[in-house]
Amino acid sequence: MRGRTPFAVLVVLLLGAGLLGLLALNTALNEGSFELSRLQRQTTVLTDEQQGLQHQIDQNSAPDALARRAAELGMVPGGGMAFLDVPNGGAVVGTPKAAQDSPPVKRSTAEPWPGTQPAPGAQPSGQPTPAATAPAAPPPPAAAPPTGPVSGGDVTVQVNPGTAKPSPHASGGAGR
Repeated sequence: MRGRTPFAVLVVLLLGAGLLGLLALNTALNEGSFELSRLQRQTTVLTDEQQGLQHQIDQNSAPDALARRAAELGMVPGGGMAFLDVPNGGAVVGTPKAAQDSPPVKRSTAEPWPGTQPAPGAQPSGQPTPAATAPAAPPPPAAAPPTGPVSGGDVTVQVNPGTAKPSPHASGGAGR
């Protein structure tokens, strides 16, 4: 019997050490699980914040927002543009003109489509839209001003049908 006692004590000590090691391993895994859950929640919060900021950037970089902000800063749309045609020897295409400040076109108070409600929070800013301020091509020199509603993108503007003042280039020759 005496020979079995040290062996039994050794087995009990090994089982106890194994149980304590298993308990320490289980505790470390649970701590890692809690840390992982906390980091996943933090990732979700930061992802939502990043998406909100990206949405704000997208709204502020939209053409209408940029035009409105430029008008608030006192900027005016550019005049005629000229381009260099590099493949054809650097020829100048177009006629450059200086930007001219003009009063904004007053918006019509009439609904363009009766029965539709404007979006909540959509207030007319009194500033012309980019489509109304930067036409794709200059009008013909002898063209009469429009007398009805003019549609420019998403906004309808009413041009005052008053008497037109002749422009200095109305003759169509010297300024071109």
